[in-house]
Amino acid sequence: MTDNRSEQKGKTGEPIGLIVICGPTATGKSGVALELAQRLNTVILSADSRACYQEFDIGTAKPTIADRQRVPHYLIDICPPTDTLTVADYQHRAQSLIAQFHTPPPSHPPTLPPSHSPTPLLVGGTGLYIRAITQGLKIPQVPPQMELRSQLQQFDQIYLYGLLQQVDPVSTQKIHGNDRVRTLRALEVFYITGQPISAQQGEQPPSYPILQIGLDCADATALTQRIDRRTQHMLDAGLVNEVATLCQKYGADLPLLNTLGYQEIKQYLAGDYSLATAQAQTVLHTRQFAKRQRTWFHAYPEIEWFDADHPDVLEQIWQRVQTDRQR
Repeated sequence: MTDNRSEQKGKTGEPIGLIVICGPTATGKSGVALELAQRLNTVILSADSRACYQEFDIGTAKPTIADRQRVPHYLIDICPPTDTLTVADYQHRAQSLIAQFHTPPPSHPPTLPPSHSPTPLLVGGTGLYIRAITQGLKIPQVPPQMELRSQLQQFDQIYLYGLLQQVDPVSTQKIHGNDRVRTLRALEVFYITGQPISAQQGEQPPSYPILQIGLDCADATALTQRIDRRTQHMLDAGLVNEVATLCQKYGADLPLLNTLGYQEIKQYLAGDYSLATAQAQTVLHTRQFAKRQRTWFHAYPEIEWFDADHPDVLEQIWQRVQTDRQR
């Protein structure tokens, strides 16, 4: 695995303010983070856009109760599945927590001992969540406007993109003409605030140094095998029952039930798929998702990559962390 290292922000000798562990799904981020957090006597902040929702447990591969007892986890189960946690909401919560952990004793969080490390771990595969923290993205404070979206969705993408070119031509330089989701969001922000979304965006990176660790598999076949095992483990753990319960409680049209793993099992429960087909489709879609994650994360040179399948990957990462801690 190529190791693209870059200088950390901050003054020489300044302790790391945040350690990020990111990368494609099924690369073992949670396991590495758990061991690393124990060695550092610190906490884990989840950077997973679905783990924040209550009751969606098996299909999101949330840390077990035992894992959470070993290491305190935050930003998990913080939102009912019927609500929407925006990136701005997530950013505010995460930044507030990081600020608390950076506060020296005796003002440490009441659930943590005074000796607790001030360097939390930000762990997950949701790239936008991670960038919101590491780059301090300025995000328009506009929650989803379902009625407005419903009205806009009546028009085809060509027409919507044409509207966006009229009201926010700067955004169309970044948003592809076929990207309906981002086009709708940009129009939504404009019609609610009266200002282009491009004028409300920007970055204000945090002042503390950040070490970003990426986990990936040098061998694509190895990642496929990991995804196969992960999917089988979810089924063995009761994913079908979880989806059935959620469908019964919230209705099959709940948006979260249209996400990876849940959508395929929902189709099995509806009789559209056999269980074997649902499993195969989950594996296929997870592989496609992992490919998109890899493309996203590898675009940022500040991430230092480690081979998830190396037998000493934890020790390699530990040594890398120690290098910065001892500067």
